[in-house]
Amino acid sequence: MGILLYLSELIIPFMVFYVMGNGLASKVPVYDSFRRGAQKGLEMVVKLAPALIGLMVATGVLRASGFLDLAAVFIGRILPDEILPSAVVPLGVVKLFSSSAATGLLLDIFREYGTDSYTGLTASLMLCSTETVFYTMSIYYTSVGIKKTRYTLYGALFASMAGMAASVVLARWMLR
Repeated sequence: MGILLYLSELIIPFMVFYVMGNGLASKVPVYDSFRRGAQKGLEMVVKLAPALIGLMVATGVLRASGFLDLAAVFIGRILPDEILPSAVVPLGVVKLFSSSAATGLLLDIFREYGTDSYTGLTASLMLCSTETVFYTMSIYYTSVGIKKTRYTLYGALFASMAGMAASVVLARWMLR
């Protein structure tokens, strides 16, 4: 086990020296290439910042407004907790916007229901079988300048709903 830890500490410095050595051997101006790449990276950050700020604000508004709790109560009245735990409904909605906020909700679910409960297992499976649809679309489409998304949103939302449904079915099957 100690050898793996030692090797893992050496990987990054090795890669840096390898890239620099390869660039020097190929007669590439390494520092100028690094500077141009860093400049393009900063330009991309400036370009993506409005979309990221908007998503973070939307996630905060969703959590603070009580909409997620209202949705959980509404779904809880339609479907009993034995079929779909109402505590995972806010998790499914928040995951569409922010993975880190969804992780915070997952930890709250673990504290309240436990990790081995039906609700905890469903939430775990839901978190790993869905995607941050709006975050991913805004980052990728903003970075390349696409304005018309066509059917991407519909397909991504359908795939996330399928992942949520599969997590409910798998959690029930695993606890049999």
